[in-house]
Amino acid sequence: MHPLKDKACIVGVGETAYTRGTDRSVLNQMLRAAMSALDDAGLKPHDIDGIVTAMPTPTVEHLAANLGIPDLRYSASSNIGGAAAVAAVQTGAMAVALGLANTVLIPVGWNAFSGGGVRGAGRRSGGVQLPPSFGLTMSEYYMPFGLAVPVQWLAWLARRYLHEYQVPIEGPAAVAVAARKHAQLNEKAYMRGRPLTLEEYRNARMIAEPFRLFDCCLETDGACAVILSSAERAPDLHKRPVYIAGAAEGHPLPADDIPGRREFLKIGLRFAAPRALAMAEVKIEDADFLQIYDCFTHIVLLELEALGVCKAGEAGQFVQNGRIELGGDLPLNTHGGLLAEAHVAGLNHVVEATRQLRHECGARQVANAELGVITGFGDLGDGSLLVLRR
Repeated sequence: MHPLKDKACIVGVGETAYTRGTDRSVLNQMLRAAMSALDDAGLKPHDIDGIVTAMPTPTVEHLAANLGIPDLRYSASSNIGGAAAVAAVQTGAMAVALGLANTVLIPVGWNAFSGGGVRGAGRRSGGVQLPPSFGLTMSEYYMPFGLAVPVQWLAWLARRYLHEYQVPIEGPAAVAVAARKHAQLNEKAYMRGRPLTLEEYRNARMIAEPFRLFDCCLETDGACAVILSSAERAPDLHKRPVYIAGAAEGHPLPADDIPGRREFLKIGLRFAAPRALAMAEVKIEDADFLQIYDCFTHIVLLELEALGVCKAGEAGQFVQNGRIELGGDLPLNTHGGLLAEAHVAGLNHVVEATRQLRHECGARQVANAELGVITGFGDLGDGSLLVLRR
C-alpha cells in the first residue's frame, strides 16, 4: 500500500458567500473562510500548525499572524494556477502523514470580479500581472501578438481538439447546461435562479473561438478553506472524516508553452491520473461522482479523456443525454463548478466533494456516494488529482 494512502483526512470545510461586488479584502475573505472551516471541524485557530497556500498572496506569514497561530510548524505554497488548490491538498496530506504538522489549513480566496478580473487586466496600472511560472513565455512570445488572457491561450487547445476529433457542439454545451442545472440546487451558487438552455448556449456570443460566453468560467469574489488532520485524530472531531486515498500532480512538456509541444493535447492530468488512482487502488469506473476543474467546457472534455473515463475524442458524445447530470451515470460538478457556482481556483470542488462524501448535500446529493475524484487544471495544462473516500 502507498505510504500516503488514507493517512490524512479532510476534517473541516468552509466558505464565504460567492458574490460579484465586495468591499472585503482577499485576506479578509480567506480569514472568514478559514474560521468557517475551523468551526466545521470543531477546532480553533491555535490548533493550526501548518498552512499551505495555493495563490501568491496573501503570504503564509500574513495568514498566520492574523489567525494568531502560536506555533506554525510547516508552511508551503503551490503556484501552478488552477491546479494549485488540489496540489496543495496533496502537500498538506504529506505534511500530516509525516508528522510535520498535526492540523493543516488550506485557504483560497480571490476577488476576481471586484479586483478587475480578466476583463480589467489590460487596463490596470502596470498591465497584466503574469504568473511567475510562465511569465517570460507570455511577455516575449504571446502578448506581442495580442494573446493576453487564458481564454485566448486555451483556445489553442480547444481548436486543435475540435479539429482532430470533430467534437459536436452538443458536447461542450452539455457541460455548461449541466453546471447550471446543478447550480439551481445549490443555495451558494452565484448562478442559482439562472438556468441555461441549449438554445441560449448556441446563441451566445463568441469570446475566443471556439469558446462561446457560456463555455467560460465565472469571475466572482469569495474564498473557501479546507482543514486536514491525521486519520488517527480525525474521528475525534465534529464531522465524519473524508480520507485522502490518492493524490498526484503532472505537467505537460513543455509546461510553459502550448504551441511548442510535440503532443499537443497531452495535458498534465494524463500523467497525474494513473498515479493517483493507483495510490488509491481504484479505477476511474469506481467513482460515484467527479468534480472537474471547469475553466472552459472543452477543457472538461479533455480532462475526462485524460482520466480514462472515455477514449480520446469520445468525451463530446459521452457527456450528452444527461449522463453527467445528477441521476446520470457519472454526476459531474454537482455544485455548479467554476461555470455556475463560483471561481475559487478549484478549492470549492474539494469542498463540494467533501460534503458529498459526508452525505450533506440535500437535493443535489449523489445517492450512496462513497468515492469521488477531483481534478485541477492550471496555467497552460498543469494537472492535479485527488481521490477522496468516505
